[in-house]
Amino acid sequence: MASGGSAPSRADARRNRALVLQAARSAFEEQGLGVPLGEIARRAGVGAGTVYRHFPSKEALFRASIVDRIVLFTDTARDLADAEDPGGVFFRFLSSVVRLAARNKALCDALEASGQVDAEMSPEPERDFATALGVLLVRAQQAGAVRPDIDLDDVRAVMVGCMSMERQRSGDGATTSAPGRMTALMCDGLRADRTVTKLPTVAAGHNETRCEVCAGPVTAARTGRPPRYCGAACRQKAHRARERTRRDNGARRPTDKAPDGPARATGDA
Repeated sequence: MASGGSAPSRADARRNRALVLQAARSAFEEQGLGVPLGEIARRAGVGAGTVYRHFPSKEALFRASIVDRIVLFTDTARDLADAEDPGGVFFRFLSSVVRLAARNKALCDALEASGQVDAEMSPEPERDFATALGVLLVRAQQAGAVRPDIDLDDVRAVMVGCMSMERQRSGDGATTSAPGRMTALMCDGLRADRTVTKLPTVAAGHNETRCEVCAGPVTAARTGRPPRYCGAACRQKAHRARERTRRDNGARRPTDKAPDGPARATGDA
């Protein structure tokens, strides 16, 4: 009998928790982490005490309200890790994340915060998402679709910035450009295209240098000589480029000396 009497209480608790989560998702989506707990309780039709019984803090409620969305992004990225057309997959996934998250202030806040702290300090769902996104990035770079001089931190930064711009333009009711224009510009900036402005390279360590051809990291030479290229392929490309330059300069260079004597006079004798 005792267990039968406690069942409705557990059912009520589950119902109240679901109501609080639903209200929190809606409120956080509109206002982000700044929404008061009292507003969430009002939307859920429960008291503030009920909210605190299920979630000890607003941060805990915030995490619970957005974790399923981040996990969904992560699972999708993992499913795409072995897909064909790595470049197309990467850009479509990135655009989808921006499109969906830009409508949700909570997701924007969560992804922005995760990019501002050390990776080891980030909550596990955000770490998993970053890892899955990194796999797609590396595959796209290996396929030659994404410029090689960027890393995961660069992608996360431009992704968060693009979310903010898309959200701002949508909120301002901008009519000068279609939705997704900022996303298209972001993707264009990441593509491996010679017309894209080359980024200045910043060494991660005191002894790290970048390849003069592809801007990738260069391993220090065993001989101690300053390294210039990441491998034989880039070294060969640089050699061919120098040979072309020598041939072109030789074809354009005027004769500097007479056939049988010193340099010709430049004026009338």
